Amino acid sequence: MELKTKVNAEDGKLELKVTREFDLPVDLLFKAYEEPEILEQWMGTKVLKLENRKHGSWQFETTSPQGYKFGLSGVIHEFIPNVKIIRTFEMEGTSFGVQLEFLEFEALTEDTSRLNMHIIYRSLEDREQYLKIGMARGMSLAHNQLEKVVSKLKKQ
Repeated sequence: MELKTKVNAEDGKLELKVTREFDLPVDLLFKAYEEPEILEQWMGTKVLKLENRKHGSWQFETTSPQGYKFGLSGVIHEFIPNVKIIRTFEMEGTSFGVQLEFLEFEALTEDTSRLNMHIIYRSLEDREQYLKIGMARGMSLAHNQLEKVVSKLKKQ
């Protein structure tokens, strides 16, 4: 089955380009990244902190299927509703390095939108490590869940 979330990993580059089109208006897509209650539903994580502003920080806690808890955290460098989020992302307690993420939200039509992500890694090894653990598949599954959860809001 083809993944709806496309991950482009050019050889030798420290970055990934990720795109996904959604059958959601851009404001609802953005809301999925902005509102803790919605984010928890589609990411399957607990939001400990989410300061949606420039220089705000965020912190999530996730439990693996095996019961292992791990933290995710970062700093928000830019936050423009329905347009973009620039933030750092770190998996705490792992050998994965900090990454820089540029999330851009684009309205395609009144009812459809696109998320464009540009992720930059400290090293090629860090990028390759994320790809090896199935990041592309995991991100696509999470985006499928996002669309499912947020589509319910569209009907309200």
